[in-house]
Parts: sequence; C-alpha cells; structure tokens
Amino acid sequence: MAEVNDPELWEAVAADPSIPLDRSLVRQIVDDQRRLSRRWLYPVARVVSRVLVAVVSILKRVLPFRWMPLATMDALCVWFLRRFVSPDAVELLIRHFVVETNLVNFVLRNTPATLAPVTLRPTTLAGLGDHAVVEHDVNVYDVLIALDGVDPAPPVRFDFAELDVPPLDAERRRVRLLRLDIQTALCLMNIPFSIALTLGEYRRAVHSMRFDDSFLEILARVTGDDGFRQWKTGMLSLRMDSNVDVPETVYRHAILCEFAHARLVRFAADASAG
Repeated sequence: MAEVNDPELWEAVAADPSIPLDRSLVRQIVDDQRRLSRRWLYPVARVVSRVLVAVVSILKRVLPFRWMPLATMDALCVWFLRRFVSPDAVELLIRHFVVETNLVNFVLRNTPATLAPVTLRPTTLAGLGDHAVVEHDVNVYDVLIALDGVDPAPPVRFDFAELDVPPLDAERRRVRLLRLDIQTALCLMNIPFSIALTLGEYRRAVHSMRFDDSFLEILARVTGDDGFRQWKTGMLSLRMDSNVDVPETVYRHAILCEFAHARLVRFAADASAG
C-alpha cells in the first residue's frame, strides 16, 4: 500500500500561491492564527463578547446616553493591547489603520472628489488612541459621500503617493501578562467599544464594513483593473444588519484591505515601470 501523505494545515496556508500578500506578512498572520489563545480562548471570548454586547445594546435603548467617555475607551484599549496582546497582533492592528488610509487616499487623489486626503496613519501603539477607531470609520463615510455624483474612472495620470507602510512600533520590549491573538483581542475590545459608543455610533462603525464591496468596485473602476472585484463578499451596503459577529467581520475586513492594498501596490509598480 502506498504511503499516505500527512500535510500540515498551516504549511499549506502559508504556501498558498493565490494569497497576494508578501510571504513575511502571510507568515505573521499564520503565526497569530496558531497561538494557543486562538484555539482555546477565542471560541469562549467570541460567545461572551456577543452576549455582553447584545445586553449593552438592549440596555442602551432604555438608557440612551454615553456610558463611557471616548477618551476612557481609548486609554483602556491601548492599556489592554500593551499588557495582554501579542506584539505581532498589535502590529497587524496598527498596520490595518495605515493600509486602509492608503486605500482611501488613493481614491481621493485619483478622482475629482473634493475632499483632502485623510491623515490617520499611526505608526505606534499609542497612535491607536485619540479617537483613532472612530476616525477610522468616519473616513469611510466621508469618502463615499464626497464621491456622490463623481465618476470614479481612471485619471489621465495616476497619483501613487503614500502607498507605503512605514516601520511600526508595537512596543515589543514591553512586558506582557498575556500574548493574545488578534481575533481574541478584537472580541474583548468590542465590549468597551459597545459601552463607550452611542447606539448610532456603534451601528455606523459596524455598517462601515459593509462598504468593502463598494471600495473594491471603486478601486476596480479607478484603476481599470477587474482583479479587485474577485474579493467581493456580497455584503451589500444597502442592507442593514444588527446581528453581526463584529470581531469576525473586522478580521475579514482587515484581510480584504490587505489583499486590495497588495494589488494596488503591484498596480502602481507596473504603471511606474511601464
């Protein structure tokens, strides 16, 4: 009898040639997925987070005021990231803010939209404070509103400014009590988010991820590259949905942004070379 191969799951994921990301970034994501917290704590944290957030949402309909200042939420989340989340996961989180800003600004720089490029490009863990999460979501809405009546067609000359990801400081030398993976961390951070944000702000933040398909379509039209459309998920922005697994949706949103950013960087390199 021929010997049956016993391939390793994560080795195949890391080697998958269809993933358009740099191999070092893929390895960083895979290593984060392989953390013990992802296997043992995430399933529990996911359920606890959804239950607590649902309870908070119900109570806020009865007591519709801000329960926690946004500055307190920022300080709490930065403290949590410093003490309980792995440096790799923190770096991936900081990186997402930069990557999404790069995508947003490419659209603004290459369409007639009358909106100045956004400035949210944190490079440190501390940079995730100062209302960065709220600003990050608001930027998506501002860009879409600025594109009202604008045809996102390829420009005469492309502007590829600021498509880089600068060095990021995840405070790797800081002593951490735990080193949680990014998905478990998102589950736990979703609780203070739901407490601090008003119902309207929280709904707006959650719904912002339904615009992923919209941005992929806009990028496809601006660049003339149909490849951006391959990652559409079918999450229509016209459909409101209150029953969303927010941490899972955030994670998928971050991966889609990475895919789109990698393709855009390659598009810029090819355009410059050609």
